[in-house]
Amino acid sequence: MSTGVAVIGSGNIGTDLMIKVLRLSDSLRMVAMAGIDPDSDGLARARRLGVATTAHGVDGLVAMPEFADVALVFDATSAGAHRHNDAVLRAHGRTVVDLTPAAIGPYVVPPVNLDEHLSETNLNMVTCGGQATVPIVAAVRRVTPVAYGEIVASIASRSAGPGTRANIDEFTETTARAIEVVGGADRGKAIIVLNPADPPLLMRDTVYCLCPDADADRSAIAASVAEMVATVQEYVPGYRLKQDVQFDRVDTYVPSLGGRLTGLQVSVFLEVSGAGHYLPAYAGNLDIMTSAALRTAERLVAHRKAMLP
Repeated sequence: MSTGVAVIGSGNIGTDLMIKVLRLSDSLRMVAMAGIDPDSDGLARARRLGVATTAHGVDGLVAMPEFADVALVFDATSAGAHRHNDAVLRAHGRTVVDLTPAAIGPYVVPPVNLDEHLSETNLNMVTCGGQATVPIVAAVRRVTPVAYGEIVASIASRSAGPGTRANIDEFTETTARAIEVVGGADRGKAIIVLNPADPPLLMRDTVYCLCPDADADRSAIAASVAEMVATVQEYVPGYRLKQDVQFDRVDTYVPSLGGRLTGLQVSVFLEVSGAGHYLPAYAGNLDIMTSAALRTAERLVAHRKAMLP
């Protein structure tokens, strides 16, 4: 029997997530979508697809009769709005998968640490940059220590809606912290670039890992990265390496480490294209978020069913 879910946020991310649930999931059942703009395309599309809707946000959602069938809620609003949404949903005993950078719950990157957090009631999907790059930092870290991890996420300006633009500070802070907490780097830094190119470019991510061991096994690192890329591709088919992993010996000053680091720099170059369920292919940054959220929710549901007597 499938588990009822709802989506809060009728923008690009929420609408794409709704369509993924409807098209791709056998274990989740789309019950309701909540937004705050009654004229949004997301709410109109939901109604056409037979999904119950409200334009009164989370408060409207909990007042709907369909809410009784909702066990899990995806929040695709903003970091500021999520704090209120979480408080309301927590009071009603619902599990929340948070696609904002609010980070009330633990950071979750499915191929790295999802299994550690299956009993949580609020799981944070970090950011699009985090979902794309933290797995790579973790892949390097499982071979050799990473003293410093830096990522640069370049996304098409057209794919950055009001929510993304309002959360730029939270994006960099949350992603940097996830590089450390989930990826395993001693220090992390995140940079986002909104590329105004026309036609829009696909999402590109660059990951730099500075490793203290200059003689770390390069073939083992490359193999670990390739294995991680294949794992992410299981739920994000458009995720791929742009070229072979690069290695350079370095002796450089790293401000966040407060001194020089002599060792090995590992450079990984990624590209992410979207699946085109609702968003254009260039919006891989949004697609990887909704795909990670879907994978997380399905694992949560499977785990909880397995725990039933």
